Amino acid sequence: MKKTIRLDMWKGISFFFLALFLLILVYPLFGILRQSVISGEGQFTFAEFQKFFSQPYYTKTIINSLTVSIAITLATLLIGVPFAYFYSFYQLKGAKFLFVIAILCTMSAPFIGAYSWIMLLGRSGLITKFIRDAFGIRIGSIYGFNGILLVQALKLFPLVFIYMNGVFKNIDSTLLEAAENMGCTGIKRFFKVIIQLAMPTILAASLLVFMRAFADFGTPLLIGEGYRTFPVEIYNQYLGENGTNYSFASAISVIAILVTTAIFFLQKWITKRYNFPISALHPVTKKTPKGIRGVLMYVYCYALIAIAFLPQLYIVYLSFRNMDGAVIKDGFSLGNFEMASKRLLGRSVSNTLIFGAVALIIIILFAILISYLVVRRSNPLNNGIDTLAMIPYIMPGSVIGIALVIAFGKQPFALTGTAAIMIMALVIRRMPYTIRSATATLQNIPISTEEAAISLGASKLKTFARVTVPMMGNGIISGAVLSWVAIVTELSSAIILYNNRNITMTMSAYVAISRGNYGLAAAFSTLLTALTTVSLIVYLWLSKSEDIKL
Repeated sequence: MKKTIRLDMWKGISFFFLALFLLILVYPLFGILRQSVISGEGQFTFAEFQKFFSQPYYTKTIINSLTVSIAITLATLLIGVPFAYFYSFYQLKGAKFLFVIAILCTMSAPFIGAYSWIMLLGRSGLITKFIRDAFGIRIGSIYGFNGILLVQALKLFPLVFIYMNGVFKNIDSTLLEAAENMGCTGIKRFFKVIIQLAMPTILAASLLVFMRAFADFGTPLLIGEGYRTFPVEIYNQYLGENGTNYSFASAISVIAILVTTAIFFLQKWITKRYNFPISALHPVTKKTPKGIRGVLMYVYCYALIAIAFLPQLYIVYLSFRNMDGAVIKDGFSLGNFEMASKRLLGRSVSNTLIFGAVALIIIILFAILISYLVVRRSNPLNNGIDTLAMIPYIMPGSVIGIALVIAFGKQPFALTGTAAIMIMALVIRRMPYTIRSATATLQNIPISTEEAAISLGASKLKTFARVTVPMMGNGIISGAVLSWVAIVTELSSAIILYNNRNITMTMSAYVAISRGNYGLAAAFSTLLTALTTVSLIVYLWLSKSEDIKL
């Protein structure tokens, strides 16, 4: 009888998650689909889709988003893979420093980098004016395609570094020695052996970077100018200043879902061709960089990190300067922070911490249970739950925001403008990170450990709580820190859902930028950077590791 009760308990948890995801994810997405094909008169129509595909003004946004996202992905691979190779295969001095700064580069809100580069390389930017006054040279525009590529490539290459560092550590040195004995050395060995062994990881990193770039809202909105992208067009149609068209916004959202889903399955199909495990029975021994190669290696790594981290340093600098709108005045003060304290700073900080903490607790609890269902009680139902939980991973945040407004913006739910809908969006958007990390960790834990605890008299539930969950600790913490940083820097769904009551630090910084109050924006951005820095330090301290596993 007891055995039956326990099995029913896990079945009950499975049905709970199925019902939950149907309510908070499938139902809202169905609402978007319905609004895209039902006219105001209640008739079924494809008019909004015809409008989109019949006018180059709109279809150009697909081409623009795909073009810039592919360019960003290639750029991050081009600069991130060599950086990871040098870090993983050579004994670099200050390696810990390089690691921490690289992670901090990718942990800031995307639009903050765009805002900072505008202040540095914009028409009246610091570097722009210096080069013009000192050398009489007018540098190219930071706006448009080039600006989006620069900002996103420097922000997202650390994701490639994290992935590649992990796979490089698992390459067996005997494979490299065998290649060398056969005359395959240097660059040839790098491309013919190392890159081929790392190809599944390269594809996984490429997908993550592409999805992040494709879904980014803040960067193209601030720095894109005439280069219009998908997420920005969705926002303009839903909340734009020049009129709104909810049905058209929903139609564009459906197209965005289809495009990202197609890219996701394409990556899955390509990955199957490189589906092989690698395990470092004999890990690669790091070499000491010497000679001119060593010098160039150090120059490359430290110059890349310096350029990538420059925007955040400049924002911190600006936060202490006296500013009038976008004009930098003489002297330093705490005036920007004093202004922030009068402009919803307390509410923004408390909302960020409370919403984030509640969302993270829910995410961790859900991730533990779902990963256990998927790994230890695998069946079609639980695998379906895992798939549903991963859907937001490939969707722009603005689509999630619109879906929640459509589903919960009226009775019987009427959650629009509440803390509940903000937390719901954060959980939906950021849960995949922790689920994937927890699942990967649990897959590496032998089931014999749990069986041993049960054989010693522990119940299955007690074994799960006292043995399984603690062993998943590093994976849970690793995923949770990524979820947390993504939560506190969330913009694309928040901009659809926020109001003054539930405003967060990210939204406060964005609103200040959009209103031209750059000193106030710098203060909010600096505090946001400090929060993400503390988050990383806490993670490294808790995990006793120098790695973040994705």
